[in-house]
This record gives sequence, structure tokens and C-alpha cells, in this order.
Amino acid sequence: MKVLNSKNYFPKKKLKNKKMKRLFKLFSKENSIRGASIILIITLTLSNILGLLRDRFLTKNISTFDLDIYYASFRIPDLIFNFLILGTITSAFIPIFSDFLAKKNEEEAWHVTNLLLNLALIFTLLSALILYIFMPNIVHIVVPKFDNFRLLETIKYSRLLMLTPVFFSISYIMGGVLNSYKRFFVYSLAPLVYNASIIVGAILAPAYGLKGVVYCVIAGSIFHALIQLPAAIKLGFSYRPVFDFQNATLKRIVKLMLPRTLSMGAGQIMLIIFTAIASALAAGSITAFNLANNIQTVPIVVLGTSFATAIFPTLSEKIAQNDFKNFSFYLNRAIKAIAFLMIPASLIFFLMRAQIVRLILGSGKFGWDDTKMTAITLGLFSLSLLAQGVIPLLARAFYALKNTRTPMYISIFSIVLSIILAYLFARTLSVAGLALAFSIGSYVNAILLFYFLRKNHSEAWSEDLIPSLTRTVIISLIMAVFVWLTMHLMANYVDMTRFTGILIQAMVSGLVGVIIFLTLSYLLNSDELKWAITRKIAQDRSKN
Repeated sequence: MKVLNSKNYFPKKKLKNKKMKRLFKLFSKENSIRGASIILIITLTLSNILGLLRDRFLTKNISTFDLDIYYASFRIPDLIFNFLILGTITSAFIPIFSDFLAKKNEEEAWHVTNLLLNLALIFTLLSALILYIFMPNIVHIVVPKFDNFRLLETIKYSRLLMLTPVFFSISYIMGGVLNSYKRFFVYSLAPLVYNASIIVGAILAPAYGLKGVVYCVIAGSIFHALIQLPAAIKLGFSYRPVFDFQNATLKRIVKLMLPRTLSMGAGQIMLIIFTAIASALAAGSITAFNLANNIQTVPIVVLGTSFATAIFPTLSEKIAQNDFKNFSFYLNRAIKAIAFLMIPASLIFFLMRAQIVRLILGSGKFGWDDTKMTAITLGLFSLSLLAQGVIPLLARAFYALKNTRTPMYISIFSIVLSIILAYLFARTLSVAGLALAFSIGSYVNAILLFYFLRKNHSEAWSEDLIPSLTRTVIISLIMAVFVWLTMHLMANYVDMTRFTGILIQAMVSGLVGVIIFLTLSYLLNSDELKWAITRKIAQDRSKN
């Protein structure tokens, strides 16, 4: 028997403590823009992989007829969450919290955090209670063409899902705190546990049906909050039941949030109208729209939103310091980086839309007609990846400048345009027409944001932005030709009726595309490629 002594015990204990310290440091350390972007890209990629697995299990175990109920049930809870919470955090809370941190006034920052948290809880709980009563009347507007069975099921699940905005209000306010302190690691883990929870429900769907999935959604929203709360407490957050709603800073937040809240609410109303239109189309149309939207969201979140999220606190900080030179540098760097990633991704998604849908969703109860409907919708969605990638960044640039009205007006205008086009296109293109209308509206939104930001703040733009975008477009188009040729060549050598054949074709074609894109970027001396490989952002910044 080995005897424990100081020589063979304490070194192991010391090593264990070092490992714990490194783990704790990973959870608590401040992240640079590049470090934050890398963390967010990795974790958001994992989250979206889980999201795709979630959708695969859902389509495998639940018919599209029933999935229409599932997706329709989210419309009202999502409207409440986006209307009351999400717009507040992104447009008002983070910039003001960052101002307090820049001025070394953490006490007031935590006081306002508690005020906002209490206000959010009051509103979400009241909304849940009121909408529980009136849900039958509201759901009938959302899905006017549902039969009585699906209508009653949608009402039941919508009532249950009204609990999620309550927990998300806690989670996103804590996430706003972590964003302001540039602690992105724990923040980025929240979507992972949320999707993992829904996957459990989807796997168990054959035994527990949609109700089991919905309960797992609610559990996921709870985990979404719990995983971020300890990190916020470590930074100094301590809950206090304060209700000083006459606080000047809180009034300032409410004033700033109203435009963003209205635009976010308008976006959710657009999705409600799209759902109502889809309910009158073929069975499974609501599911096809949502599944295609989920797939095309992957590159947007991973490659676009991650940059915007990582850079937003820095943009707010630079404006708080009246440092417009570095505000311009970071903004332009992010735009070029997003375009460098999103333009080729858009072309690959469009060319390989059918393969993507068949690989992710083509199993179980998801039939060939469902696949074709979803693939066409995904193809038209993918046309707008560039616009959707830069919209969060350009909007956040306005928020950093304390201007939330301009993005609101632009967003509402583009949403109204999308709704009008959706009614027109759905008549001939069915559910795919909704995706085309959405894509056109997205480009109108992005172009107007770019125009007005440049018009009002001409110093925010660098001269090499347009040449950089032009170079990326040319390289991407050449890449697309090689991808298309490789796809047709590979189709002659693999069995396109089997999963393995489709997978080999997609992987080889995608690999060829990536090699061509990176090679041409290198030969043309792309700044974005050099930045990604050498990580010399500090040197680039000094030269700027």
C-alpha cells in the first residue's frame, strides 16, 4: 500500500489547483476583440451545430404537420421577448453600463442593473399572465388557416412558452453585464446549454411528443440564465429588490430602448405575418420556412453576429472616450472581415442548398417534398447573408453613437417592404417567396444603414473599404465557378441517392471552394486573410 506523504500528495494537489486556476481564468478573464471573436466563433459554431442536430432530431421524430404547431407556438413568446428585453440590452443597457465602467462608477452601474432586471421581471410576468388569458384570440390571428386541433395545440404550447421570456430577461441582462466587462466565454456557453436541452426533448419526442419538447425548451431557458449568473456575481453583481423607477439613468435607458424595441417588435410582427401567410399554404410550409431560416442563420451568427457582439463594447468605449479614429478603425475592420467571410458563404449556400438540406434534415419523417420546399427557401434566404451579416454591426455602430432612432426607422421601412413583397411573392413562389421578400428587405436595410451612417459620420469610413469589398466579390465569384464544376463532376462518381454520396460530393466541392478562395486571397495580398493568419491586429491598428 502506497503511503501518502508530502512528496507524493502535495505536488498533485498543487497541480490540480493550477488547473482549477487556469479554468477559472478562462471563465473570468477579459477578452480582446480578436480573442472575443475567436471565442464567440468557436462557441457559436458549436451552438449552431447543436441547433442543426436539434432540427435533425425534430424532423426525424415529428411530422412537419405537427412541427407547424411547434414553430407557430414560438411567435407570441418571441414577440414579447424581443419587444421587452432584447432591444433594451443591445441598444441601451450595454452602452450606458460601459459608460459607467469607463467613468469608474460601478456602484451606479449595479444599481441600474437591478432596476432594469426588476422592471423586466415585472413586465414579463405580467405579460405571461395577460397573454395566458387572451392567447386563444391572439393565436387565431397568427395561424388563421389552422384547423381546430392544431389551433388548440398552438394555444396550449404558446401559453407554456410564455415562461421563457421571464428567464431570458434574467439571462440577457446578465449577458449584457458580461459583454460590458468583455467576458465572452461564459456568455457564449448559454446558447449551448439551451440547444442541448431542446435536443433531449427532440430525442424523447417519440415517447413524450411535442409537450416534452416544449418542457425542454423551458428548461433550456432556465439553464441559459443559470450559467451566466455566477460569472456576473463574481464581477460584482448582487441582486437587490430596488424599484426606483424614477432613476434618471433608467429613464435614459428607456428613452434609448424605445426605437430599438419598436424595430425589434416590428421584426417579430413581420414573422407573425409570414407565419399567417404560410398557414394558408401547403402543410409543412411554416416548418420549411423556419428550418431554412435556422440553417441560413448559422453563418450569420457564427461569422457576422459574433464580430458585432465582440466589437460592440469597444465601439461604445471609443465613443465614450471621444476616440473617433479608433472607432472608425474597428468598425471598418469588422465590416471587411464580415464581408470576407459572408460573401463566399452566401454563394456556397446557394449552390449547395439541396445538399445542405438533405444532409441535415433528410431522415425519418422529413420527406422528399419537404426537402425540396426547404431547399428552395434556403437558396433564396442565402442571397441575403451579406446584408444580414453587416446589419447587426452597422446598427450597433449607431447604438454606440447613442442614436437608436435612425436604425428603427430604417428597420421598420424595410420590414414593411418585406411584408408587402411577401404577399406578392407567396402567390407564385409559395413559401420560398417569403424568403425572397425577406432577402430584399435585408439588403434595403443594410444599404440604408450604410448610407445614413456615412452621411452623418463621414469620418467613420476608410478609403480602402470599397476596394476590399470589390476584391472579395471577385474572388468569391471565381470560387463559385469551381464549386459548381466540382459538384457536377462529383455527381458522376458518387451515389447521389445515399447520404454518403451526398456527403462526399458536398465535402469535396466545399473543400475545393475553400482552397480556391484562400489561394486567390493570398495571391491578391488580401489584408483580411493576413489579419486572420498572422493575428497582427495591433500592428495594423498602429499603422492606421
